[in-house]
Amino acid sequence: MIYTITLNPSIDYTVHLDSFTPGITNRTTNEEYHIGGKGINVSCILSELGIKSKAIGFTAGFTGKAIEEELEAKGIETDFIRLKDGISRINIKLKAKEESEINSQGPHINDEEFDMLLRKIDMISNGDTLVIAGSIPNTMPDNSYERILERLKGRDVRIVIDAAKNLLVDSLKYKPFLIKPNKQELSEIFGTEITSDTVIEECAGKLKNMGAKNVIVSLGGSGAVLFDENAHIYKSGVLNERVISTVGSGDSMVAGFIAGYEKTNDYSYAFTLGTACGNATAFSSGLATREKIDEILNKLQSK
Repeated sequence: MIYTITLNPSIDYTVHLDSFTPGITNRTTNEEYHIGGKGINVSCILSELGIKSKAIGFTAGFTGKAIEEELEAKGIETDFIRLKDGISRINIKLKAKEESEINSQGPHINDEEFDMLLRKIDMISNGDTLVIAGSIPNTMPDNSYERILERLKGRDVRIVIDAAKNLLVDSLKYKPFLIKPNKQELSEIFGTEITSDTVIEECAGKLKNMGAKNVIVSLGGSGAVLFDENAHIYKSGVLNERVISTVGSGDSMVAGFIAGYEKTNDYSYAFTLGTACGNATAFSSGLATREKIDEILNKLQSK
C-alpha cells in the first residue's frame, strides 16, 4: 500500500482576472475550486494512474469534510484525523497578468492529536510506501517529520520526501527512497548560487551522501534531472505547450515516478512517467487526467 501524509491540506480557490489592481474591487473572469496539499495531490494522480493509496493526515471543519468527501468521490481511501477546532485551509491562487498565491496557516494541532497520527504510522508494513509532502502547520513541532519517520525504523518502507529546507535535510538520515528539491531549495540548503549543471550535480551528490537514494531536481521551465541510486543521470525537458498552471506539477511528477517504479522497477521509465505527469498537470486546469497523462507520455516516448 502507498500512504500519503498531508499535515496541512487545503481547498485551493483559484480566481482568474484580466488584471488586478490593489485597493479597489476587482471582478473575476473565472473561478475554480480544487482540493490541495502535496500528499493529497500525489494520491489523486496515483488514482488517475490506477494505483491505490491511502491519504492520511489532519482535517478540520467544513472545509476538511469537503476535502475528505472529494477524495472519497475519486475512489481514494482516507483515514484522516478530524480535529476538534478550526478549519482546513483555504488557499487563494490569483491569476491575472502575474500569478500570486495567498496560503493560509491551517488549524491548531495539539500533542494528543499528533500522537494519534503517530499511532496510525504503526499500521504501515514492510513493502509499503510512505509519501510525506508539504509544509507543517506552525502549531506543530519542527521535528514532526523526524518523529513520523522514527516510528518506521526497522521496517522496510520506501520513504518519499517532498519538502523544503530543514524538513528535508533533517529527514535524510532516514535514507529516503526519493526526494525532489528544486533549484531554489538547493540554493537555500547549501547556501550557494545554482549557476550550472555541474553545481546541480554536486548538490545532488551531497544530498545522496547525506542519505537520499534518488534525487530529482526540478528545474522549472527547463525540465528536471534525476540522479538515481545507481549513479545514472536522466534529463527531461518541457514540451512546447501552453502552461495553464504550475500548481501541483511537482506533486504530479512525484506520483508518476512512484507509479512508474511500482510497475517496472525501472528508473528510466519511472522518470519518464513522472515527467509526463508533471507536464500534463502544468498543461491542465487542476491536476492532470489519465487521458492527458497518456497523451504527454506518448509524445515524450516518441521524441
